[in-house]
Amino acid sequence: MNYNILSVKNIKKSFGGVNALKGVDLQIKKGEIHCLAGENGCGKSTLIKVISGFYTHDDGDIEIDGQNYPTITPSEAIKAGIQVIYQDFSIFPNLTVLENLALNQVISQKKKLVNKKEFRDIAEKAVRKINFEVDLDARVETLKVADKQLIAISRALLDDAKLVIMDEPTTALTKKEINNLFKIIENLKKNGVTILFVSHKLDEVFEISDSITILKNGENVISCPVSEMNEKKFAYYMTGREFAETNVSANTQMSDVIMEVSHLSASGFEDVSFKLRAGEILGISGQLGSGRTELALSLFGMLKPTSGEVKVDGKTVQINSVKKAQKLGIALVPEDRLTEGLFMPQSIKRNITVTRLNDFSNKLGFLKDQQIDSESLKWIKEIHITTENDELPASTLSGGNQQKVVVSRWLSNSPRIMILNGPTVGVDIGAKYDIHALLRNLAISGMAIIIVSNDASEVISTCNRVLVMHAGRIISELSGSDLSEKSLIEAFI
Repeated sequence: MNYNILSVKNIKKSFGGVNALKGVDLQIKKGEIHCLAGENGCGKSTLIKVISGFYTHDDGDIEIDGQNYPTITPSEAIKAGIQVIYQDFSIFPNLTVLENLALNQVISQKKKLVNKKEFRDIAEKAVRKINFEVDLDARVETLKVADKQLIAISRALLDDAKLVIMDEPTTALTKKEINNLFKIIENLKKNGVTILFVSHKLDEVFEISDSITILKNGENVISCPVSEMNEKKFAYYMTGREFAETNVSANTQMSDVIMEVSHLSASGFEDVSFKLRAGEILGISGQLGSGRTELALSLFGMLKPTSGEVKVDGKTVQINSVKKAQKLGIALVPEDRLTEGLFMPQSIKRNITVTRLNDFSNKLGFLKDQQIDSESLKWIKEIHITTENDELPASTLSGGNQQKVVVSRWLSNSPRIMILNGPTVGVDIGAKYDIHALLRNLAISGMAIIIVSNDASEVISTCNRVLVMHAGRIISELSGSDLSEKSLIEAFI
């Protein structure tokens, strides 16, 4: 019987009087894949940083491989076999693969002189551990996200890792890349490496994990083998809410066509044609690089078409700028809310109202604060943005609430067509459900919605029909009984 490679008991951690961890327990058996789950803000990241020595815990016990650590530093954690792969991978984009792999080991050995051959030997040893084929002389910034992640894994294994902690490792990966990552994780398990897999994605948790621990508000909710859990229980333990399964009707025959795209081409896609009806939720799906994002950008005036035609309300239009798109009643919630959708240091209020500042200013250009306050509070209440004060920076919000702020900004403009690129990427189960419910209600009210996503469960539960793209072209259309997770995955492949 496997013993516990990691045992943490009654871990407490506070920041300025705020209790982030309120006596958390976590036991992980040697050689297992253990999932740590919970909504944003539940304490997952804080617990990881306590285990890795980044934070010093206020109370509780940490035991690694049978040895007790009253306190632990990052170097002690690494020496004990703990390696953390964060979402940003903590690699140097301006250095080569070889340098990224070898540098840590050379520094830890306090060598003053090294040569290229020694660097290459270390790097080759690292990639061999997971059969990773990569150009060791390539700059990391030129590589795909999946390759950057494999660099981080290879580097972690160089230090004889016993427990590898992966923080949301699939966020920016395609389905094919996720499958490859899971094969690597399974092989690590076979070789005796234990994995702590941090995620809130139901399908991935059940596919890869042996056991699960769920946290909520800095406290344990449940720990059990994955065989004792199902998706309904998982969602309930995560959120404290019960969610009814919802499938959207494919019947949109009575709706008027609001947008018609004919043989549209631009950089990244070609010869795309479809009709969008008022009250319809249309999915555009496909793997990264399929052209789905470029199509969304083109429809919002951010990517100039090379040929084709777009009609809105039966009239041919030239969507050659974001301003023109907005005049036509088109809104876009971008793919990356952190860099493209939000002004992170600015207040929540300013982020909600920024596109309507002209409406909220007088002839002299002075802002009407009362109107701005009213508009901000209206959307906070209407789409359930959780915040104590809308004067707080957007950076203080969870991922789901940040996404709601971006959505509310565009809803404030009363759009007729809303395009959402990856609407629930990086948000937890509760926020995902809320956003999907909001989109369904907007469609019922008559808004036309386009959801750009490769999340099979998302498009199945929200979309009337789905267009699947590959290599810049629409290759199939799915709706009704033809729209299933199996048919989508088959279309992707």
